[in-house]
Amino acid sequence: MQYQEVDTSREFLLRLETGADWRTEIEEFAALEDIDAAWFGAMGAVQDAEVWFYDQEDMEYRSVTFEEPLEVAACVGNVSFLDGERFAHTHAVLSRPSGQSLAGHLNAATVFAGEVYLRAFEEPLEREHDETTDLDLWL
Repeated sequence: MQYQEVDTSREFLLRLETGADWRTEIEEFAALEDIDAAWFGAMGAVQDAEVWFYDQEDMEYRSVTFEEPLEVAACVGNVSFLDGERFAHTHAVLSRPSGQSLAGHLNAATVFAGEVYLRAFEEPLEREHDETTDLDLWL
């Protein structure tokens, strides 16, 4: 196990712009406010979504695209640096009108409505390649 203690510095409430990309909105906000590390929770609705699932045997992401309106029942993630850029690592549980749930790594989604609570950390976080999982993980 690896860990580090972090101090929180600021907290924000965001309303994401309708028609924008969900994850990009969070990354652009982090850049605007000079936030190098954060944790966030969110909810809302999207017009479409691209969800990734990591295949642990093949060690690669599988993409599934949904071209339909979906509720964002829950969304959690963090902001850190990946290859020198701010990256919003985002996971979401999405739901259809039937109540069926879809979940995974939210790579992209067009915002219909989105509300985010974001807590920034004093310490920056950098992702590095982990040989065991073939993923880019926190130090």
